[in-house]
Amino acid sequence: MQFDPALLKGLRGARHVAILTGAGISADSGIPTFRDKLTGLWEQYDPSELATPAAFKHDGALVWGWYEWRRMMVLRAQPNAAHRAIATLSELVPQLALVTQNVDDLHERAGSPGVLHLHGELARPYCEACRNVYRLPEGIPDLPVGGKRIPPPQCVSCGGRVRPGVVWFGEGLPELTWHAAVTVSSVCDVFIIVGTSALVQPAASLVHKAAAAGALTIQVNPNTTGLEDAVSVSLRGPAGQILPALVQQAWCSPAR
Repeated sequence: MQFDPALLKGLRGARHVAILTGAGISADSGIPTFRDKLTGLWEQYDPSELATPAAFKHDGALVWGWYEWRRMMVLRAQPNAAHRAIATLSELVPQLALVTQNVDDLHERAGSPGVLHLHGELARPYCEACRNVYRLPEGIPDLPVGGKRIPPPQCVSCGGRVRPGVVWFGEGLPELTWHAAVTVSSVCDVFIIVGTSALVQPAASLVHKAAAAGALTIQVNPNTTGLEDAVSVSLRGPAGQILPALVQQAWCSPAR
C-alpha cells in the first residue's frame, strides 16, 4: 500500500494532529457496533431502546445487564493494529489529540495517553444521585454469552443507584470534554477521522471545524460515509491496514 507523496509530505510537516475515532476502529477487535445484530437475551431489543435514561428507569436490571455484557466483551478484547498505530503516532509528532466516540478502553490499553471520551466510558459507572464514580470489581464478569438481567449496584457513598458511565441518547456530552475536542479540532494541522459513519452529532461536526480552520482532513473508512466531499483525502479500507502503513510511510520512513 503506497500513498500519494503529496499527502505524505503534508503529514510530515504537521505539528499538531487530531484524530477522531468511532466504532469501526474497535470492530476489528471484536467489539460489536450499535448496527450489529444482537444475540441471546438482547435479540428482541433495539440497542437505541436500551441506551436511554427512560429504559434505565423502567428496567434497570435489563440495561445494567446489557452494559455489563458489553463491558465483558471489551475486557476480553485486545487493541488492534489501528489502536497501536495511533499510540505510536503520539510519540512521533509534537502534539497529538485523540478524541473518541467509543466507550471502550482499547486506546488506553494500546498506549495512547489523555484520550477524550465524548460518549463516556464503560469502565467508569457512577451514582445517578451523588455522581461519585463506582469502582467495579476486578476481572471479567462471569456472564452467559447471551447476557442476563443484573440489578444495578448501590453507591457506597450514598446508597443511590449506580448507572453505566456512558452518554445515553437524549443526554448532553460531557461539557469539558466537548470543549477540549472543539479546541483541538480548531487548531490542528491535520485531522484524521477513523471508523465512524459521521452520523452522530455533534461529534461529526468536528471534522468540519478542522476543515474550516484550514487543516488537512483525512477520512479512513472501508465504506462511504457522506464525508467524501468534505475531507481533503478519503482513504478507503480497514483502519488496521491503512493507519499502520500511513504512520510508517509518513513519519517513520527515511524520506522524513
